[in-house]
Amino acid sequence: MTHVTAAIVNPKSAGGRTGRMWPALRKKLPENLEVRMTAAPNEATHLTRHALREGFERILAVGGDGTINEVVNGFFEHDAPVNPHASLAVIPLGTGGDFRRSLGIGSVDSAIEVLNRGQATPIDIGRLRYRDHSGEMKVRYFANVVSFGMGGEVAARAKNALSRVSGKAAFVYATGEVFLRYSPKMVELRLDGEPAGVRFGILNIAIGNGRYHGGGMHVCPRARLDDGLLEVTVIEALGMFELMRDMKVLYSDNLYVHPKTRHFHARTVIAESAAPVSIEVDGEPLGTLPVELSLLPCAIPVYRIP
Repeated sequence: MTHVTAAIVNPKSAGGRTGRMWPALRKKLPENLEVRMTAAPNEATHLTRHALREGFERILAVGGDGTINEVVNGFFEHDAPVNPHASLAVIPLGTGGDFRRSLGIGSVDSAIEVLNRGQATPIDIGRLRYRDHSGEMKVRYFANVVSFGMGGEVAARAKNALSRVSGKAAFVYATGEVFLRYSPKMVELRLDGEPAGVRFGILNIAIGNGRYHGGGMHVCPRARLDDGLLEVTVIEALGMFELMRDMKVLYSDNLYVHPKTRHFHARTVIAESAAPVSIEVDGEPLGTLPVELSLLPCAIPVYRIP
């Protein structure tokens, strides 16, 4: 094969900025690159899977966290890798940039440097079984973070007028908007197959393979991409005054000092609720509880900064 790398490019990410930047960006990338543009939601998954079946050895995801999530899903079919020898690289051009933070990539230029000179090392990939909006149970894979509670509702509103300026600002605005109408939910967690769950009245629960969501919130600050564990962060119910007063702490890598946070590590997580609780994965709204989460250890070699 002449081309060993396929670029899956979402020109609409970051409010269309990716499409505008792409001609100049393409000149900085390897010549032996086959480019495939997405034109609809979830198309990146199909384009990735097709490229891997053709024998491409490296997939370059160009876009935001949602695009990267779609590409990651294209690496698998029925929990098996489509091409077990293939690797993933990213050029992060979205508004949030949360997964690239976990990869240690600070900018587009550093992503290109990692692509051209770095080596791919395996990371774990999360597997999520959830209820979609039609009531059907579905499976989705994720590289970064799943959250539910307020996070699921915020994700549905986080693409707003501020998104083109700052993913973090858009997320904070959506957080305030949702909080005015949000009522805490009772959620039961079962970790690593424990027969009895633990119940929490929650503002939000985040389950991370990576560390960040919401445009830089250190929601799972002790998570590692390759340790075979999910980090579980529970933020219990907060009042409006508490949330606004403590937002700086809750956004920091020191959020576990807050008296209403709890955290755990687990290989598997089951979460259930009698109430409808919205979920999101890598920033994209999906459906509602119940969910079952697990890991595929060292599932994809990814170009990153150790």
